[in-house]
Amino acid sequence: MADLMDKIVSLAKRRGFVYPGSEIYGGLANSWDYGPLGVELKNNIKQEWWKRFVHGRDDIVGLDAALLMNPKVWEASGHLKNFQDPLVECKNCHERFRADDIDLKKSCPNCETIGTFTAPSQFNLMLKTFLGPAEDKANIVYFRPETAQAMFVNFKNVIQTTRAKLPFGIAQTGKAFRNEITPGNFIFRTREFEQMEIEYFVPPPKKDAEWQKHFDYWLQEMKSWLKHLGVSEKHLHYVDIPDGERAHYSKRTVDIEYDYPFGQKELYGLAYRGDFDLKNHATASGEDLTYADPDTGEKFLPHVIEPTWGVDRTVLVALLEAYDDTQKDRIVLRLKPWLAPYKVAVFPLLANKPELIKKARDIYKLLTTSYSLTPIAWDDRGNIGKRYYSQDEIGTPYCVTVDFDTLEDNTVTVRDRDTMKQERIVATDLPSYLKEKLTA
Repeated sequence: MADLMDKIVSLAKRRGFVYPGSEIYGGLANSWDYGPLGVELKNNIKQEWWKRFVHGRDDIVGLDAALLMNPKVWEASGHLKNFQDPLVECKNCHERFRADDIDLKKSCPNCETIGTFTAPSQFNLMLKTFLGPAEDKANIVYFRPETAQAMFVNFKNVIQTTRAKLPFGIAQTGKAFRNEITPGNFIFRTREFEQMEIEYFVPPPKKDAEWQKHFDYWLQEMKSWLKHLGVSEKHLHYVDIPDGERAHYSKRTVDIEYDYPFGQKELYGLAYRGDFDLKNHATASGEDLTYADPDTGEKFLPHVIEPTWGVDRTVLVALLEAYDDTQKDRIVLRLKPWLAPYKVAVFPLLANKPELIKKARDIYKLLTTSYSLTPIAWDDRGNIGKRYYSQDEIGTPYCVTVDFDTLEDNTVTVRDRDTMKQERIVATDLPSYLKEKLTA
């Protein structure tokens, strides 16, 4: 399994999915840049998620908030006090680790000495900077460690501008930052990452079954998304986090965990936050954040169900699930068509025949006018077999080849990535033919 991770990291760099950050300067610890194919894959995930959970519903609206917020936000939310991990240091090599990630009775993972760990101490994960010219305490601000708080802080604005009625949600995608002690495993845990998150507001429950109903609904929605993503159920685990191990704001948390090559770890999370956030922000800010029921006139602070999806971990799991090297000399990324960075590739059979190049370019332009098929790859390098295999390796579902028969009868060869079968299609029928195949 560890070998699979090495293959994914190699493929990601070789084919332009993910590069090491600042590589020409020796890199920056656990910093990664998304290349031409990686940014397409990542955008496909975010756009499909937004289409599914915002555009596809009438009870969720979107938000795009600033990365930097008033420090009082993080004081009220409890992050400055509670957002901490246990830290230990090896007194021999001075490497630092999360205390809950290693066995303190065994040797140091870095220098292999035994009995040299310090007692665990709490390390705050907030990443700080300064706003303004003076680097003093009065100008300290924090990069957000989650997207959630902006949705709570803007709750009153959203209610006033949308007239939303409970239950309803606010959705946001965006960057978050955590000064992790031991980031690693490629893009699994990084200090800069991206989230897709919903705060779903419900009336204060009179009994547990009322909030549990919404919690169970969102757990099913997350399972449905994973199926849509192409993740095998046999690789997933649903773990109820016990008392004492949950985040400070959570009354119930289920971690959706995945069998990564490096072990069973968290992929997504679902939490019942109660009214913790709105209550604390109302108290700290002095603002009235209550919701007035339009039917009864009753005013109250809603409770919150919070489903959270990690974008980078979604990219990683999509690659792990799709990678197939079981055929000799052929690697295939069997990505769902909606995930694939390129939907279609267009080839001239030979790169030294102007008439084939011209015809292939015309077909390329024809396909790029159909939004459902973009982006389209163009490739005229090397022999046709190598071009097919190159597109297989990056997950392109269909390849269109223009040959000499095309010049005679206006038909082209369409090759299927998964079956490798080829079919002759009239060029003018390509947009409708491919659209039907890609959306099947």
